[in-house]
Amino acid sequence: MVKKIGIHEPHFMGNEKKYLSDCISSNWVSNKGKYLKILENKIKKITKTKYVIPVLNGTIGLHISLILSNVNKDSEVIVPTISFISPINATRYLGASPIFMDVDDCYNIDQDKCIDFIETKTFFKNNKTFNLKTKKEIKAIIIVHCFGNAANFEKLAKLCKKRNIKIIEDAAESLGSIYTKGKFKNKHTGTIGELGIISFNGNKITTAGNGGVVLTQKRSIYKKCKYIVNQSKDDPVRFIHNSIGYNYSLSNLSASLVVAQLENLKFFLKKKREINKYYQKAVFKIPGLNILEGPRYSKNNNWLNLLLGRKIWKKKLFQNNKIQLRPIWFPNHLQKPFKQFQKFKVYKAQNIYKNAICLPSSTSLSKKDIKTIINFININQ
Repeated sequence: MVKKIGIHEPHFMGNEKKYLSDCISSNWVSNKGKYLKILENKIKKITKTKYVIPVLNGTIGLHISLILSNVNKDSEVIVPTISFISPINATRYLGASPIFMDVDDCYNIDQDKCIDFIETKTFFKNNKTFNLKTKKEIKAIIIVHCFGNAANFEKLAKLCKKRNIKIIEDAAESLGSIYTKGKFKNKHTGTIGELGIISFNGNKITTAGNGGVVLTQKRSIYKKCKYIVNQSKDDPVRFIHNSIGYNYSLSNLSASLVVAQLENLKFFLKKKREINKYYQKAVFKIPGLNILEGPRYSKNNNWLNLLLGRKIWKKKLFQNNKIQLRPIWFPNHLQKPFKQFQKFKVYKAQNIYKNAICLPSSTSLSKKDIKTIINFININQ
């Protein structure tokens, strides 16, 4: 039986079994243990972040980040309509309302439209930004680095600082993506806003099947975050809790897997670049098709490769037992639970959804696999 080519499969090639076995032998399997500290230090080194808090997954990281940004039921959060649903779900966990924004040519939140919205559809009073339409305070914006591409938000960051709107970066998909130009030069995605998150979900470049980290440069935020994700323990001996907390800490077991994966991050990123180049070369000669190019102001991790073409979205491409293909994220402003919320000049998102599909991008892919994938798509056009 021929194995199906998956969209993004984990690649265990190093010390995963060794470190996992070490955890089991030591009995340090819960939210204490040496691999959690090793994980924190490795992420600090990779991202140049001062403080790192391991958590159960990226969605939890966003939830905690919104809590730390004082988001509540009476506030609003600006979000992109094209992204995995986590930023919107995390916003709704707190009863806050999302405001949906369109995306740019790299499928990230549209900086110019965000600025347009803030400058023309809000007012500033008592160091707070309020929505003219709803009169609710806009407390945060979530910048998603979609498909591993670093988002363009230099001008927006400056305006948000002026308007006291907290920036939370969803770098779940962009571990290894670094800005190479401009004000953000040499900065890793997820480290520019007040808070950022990275995911270690099963489909990410490095994985433990679950897990994530919260990033911040501020010690005060780090201390609050550590406190909240560990059930807000004020006295762990007498079990005194003066605030609501959450059981959101990552386990030492999961951390051991991520540590082993991070040891091979350079190899994974190199292989990602090679796969992207293979796809570019293979698609070049096919009329009407091309591979999405990442922004030129950053070195991107090429997490997923997107094939672009007019009305390429065809059901039969996804209903096969040989190759796993999938559409990009469905526009969130059209999702049933979120249709009632405000959107602003969302024009591009609906069109790009119909004209892009995600290609298998596992680091274990061979040139032969890529050729098979492109031939299959070409035949089924």
